[in-house]
Amino acid sequence: MIEASQGQGAYQRLLEEIRRGQILPGARLREIDLAARLGISRTPVREAIRKLEADGLVEHVPRHGASLRRLSYAEVMELYDMRTVLEGTAARLAARAASDIELAELAEINARMTAATADPAQVSRLNRQFHAGILNAAKNRFLRNAMDSMSRTLLILGPSTLLDAERAETAAAEHEALLRALTARDGPGAEAAMRAHIEAAHRTRLRQLREAPGIWGDDGAPDPGSAG
Repeated sequence: MIEASQGQGAYQRLLEEIRRGQILPGARLREIDLAARLGISRTPVREAIRKLEADGLVEHVPRHGASLRRLSYAEVMELYDMRTVLEGTAARLAARAASDIELAELAEINARMTAATADPAQVSRLNRQFHAGILNAAKNRFLRNAMDSMSRTLLILGPSTLLDAERAETAAAEHEALLRALTARDGPGAEAAMRAHIEAAHRTRLRQLREAPGIWGDDGAPDPGSAG
């Protein structure tokens, strides 16, 4: 039981490090190094790596071992296309199914996000809460399962686009437009607002990846030496 708990803890810790960009695409995940750093035995670390592999985040490279996957340019485009579809659908469903209390909570989260633009970590956390709130309000378990799978893969891209201060401000304004449609119970309007929001995030993400030295190779794929 202790090792199972440690394995889950190690899994969550590694997910967070991937989210923060502390583990980069292509980085090796050596059991002995991770066990020493996390202060646990190799068995729960092995379990955590297996879970990450099941999530599609880790792959085993011959003569290299377990490594965080790299996403090709095409995969990034496909992920954001799918995110646009899924989150747009969530917004449309939420316009119909969200309670007044849920809408008030979303408005409160976005107000706090607007006030926190000087704190990127806080903005990123509140943004995740906002999007999770819309997914909850959509009340569709199959949509949630699809979103969960896609969101784990998106972690490979590292820190949120909201670390960009200008993007954080415009994202909060885009949330306001979405909230107006949700409050009006305008499903098509909410879906259109969410699609525009995700497309703006997509453009920022592509710019970040393009400007980050060594992330993308000349062929539009991540540089094999970028995380060596």
